[in-house]
Amino acid sequence: MKFKAILTDHGVNLLEKRFVPALDKIGRVCQLYLTRDHAIFLHNLLSGNGVQSIAQFRKETLFDDYRISSQNDDRIAFTVDLGLLHRALRSSLSIEGGERLQIKLVKKLPAGSTQPMPFLTFETKGYKSAVIQDVPISKPLSRSDVMELQSALDMAQDIPQTLVQVPDLLQLQNLVDRLKQVGDLLTVSISQYGDLHLQVSTSLITVGSDFRKLRVLGVQANAPPGDQDMSAQARTEMAIQRGEAQTVQVSIKHFAKSLQCHLAKPDCAFYGIAPQGACLTVIFQFFIPGTRQTDKSISLHCRLPVLDMGSD
Repeated sequence: MKFKAILTDHGVNLLEKRFVPALDKIGRVCQLYLTRDHAIFLHNLLSGNGVQSIAQFRKETLFDDYRISSQNDDRIAFTVDLGLLHRALRSSLSIEGGERLQIKLVKKLPAGSTQPMPFLTFETKGYKSAVIQDVPISKPLSRSDVMELQSALDMAQDIPQTLVQVPDLLQLQNLVDRLKQVGDLLTVSISQYGDLHLQVSTSLITVGSDFRKLRVLGVQANAPPGDQDMSAQARTEMAIQRGEAQTVQVSIKHFAKSLQCHLAKPDCAFYGIAPQGACLTVIFQFFIPGTRQTDKSISLHCRLPVLDMGSD
């Protein structure tokens, strides 16, 4: 099992300044899954708990001279602490006149141990010094575990039939911070007309916010005449009865965590509800710099577990 590559300046900046801080907010520990063509950071894919997140990069986006080999069809997966990974990336940037950063998988004997342990080693050479940093990782996954991970990853790629583009993520974050003061459960409704309705209810109070006429991707429909005169709740209920909306309940903490992905600086974000209300999906879109074209070499999305199946 071998892995060695050069992290490009662009790759270091993408990870250190954007993606690792964003992913760290979802969970300190994640799985790093390396294949012949991609590097993928995964949260909670094999457990039903917590926010699932998938950040996928084509190898050319992060690396030069990328070499990988394993008996698992050249696939390697292991668990890594994002805080330690972030520190190693940050230190590499501080080397004066540093050459590009080499990253490789090694086994070393830690001080005071008789058992070799796996590490992700970062090595930067500068004019006057070289810095080597070892980030401890878990034992790489077995063949059957890698197959299970790949299968979960394939299933997690399903996109809801209707996606609505949400307004400014920071605005949404401010709203959710206020809703968190009211209750723990967030009801999310999405219609094919481009409506997004967020609501927290307790026995004493109901607080919500309604976003209308949002951009819709996928299956869309025209709102029935006169619906603008109805309350958000009545409008949502009617759309659900017509089969043109879905509603689910999620943990407001999970929803707030997914919004932390704004640290990765996406250009826009879309929300959708999976068929039968299986989960709430958030897809973050990145553009090729200076264009409005989607950068297909980077993808990031989250899936929030549903606490109450709601209505189809």
